[in-house]
Amino acid sequence: MSAATPTNTRAGVEELLRRIGEGDPERIAEMYADQGDWKLNWPEAEHGRAATPWIRHRSTRADAAAHYREIAEHHVPEQAGTEVERILVDGDDAVVLGEIRQTARATGRAYRARFAMHLTFEDGLVVRHHVYEDSLAVARAFDAGAAGHR
Repeated sequence: MSAATPTNTRAGVEELLRRIGEGDPERIAEMYADQGDWKLNWPEAEHGRAATPWIRHRSTRADAAAHYREIAEHHVPEQAGTEVERILVDGDDAVVLGEIRQTARATGRAYRARFAMHLTFEDGLVVRHHVYEDSLAVARAFDAGAAGHR
């Protein structure tokens, strides 16, 4: 473990969030270690489906870049936003709480999803990225067979 302080962990989180907001997958991926622990709290049977390919576990910096590219490909960027409500820091660990607003490109459905993201930093890089979100809201937005499909 690195000798993290709340100040440098918070700076790492803020830089990661800034890069995510800018939307350049390669620049975002520079914030991740070569190998890491990346998990999403979706049911395993739902991982990697055609409508939501970014939803799966990952382990490399290249996987991180692919994640952000896949999100961009499947959403309408002009209709997206994120509200970060709180960043909690404890040594190497941080938890980001907030809400995302997106529109599914395939269906045109807008959705909101509350999230918590647990990040762990070592030597200034993300080594753990665990996301807990309202997966039902996301799944409904991408369900082409659901009522109200445009």
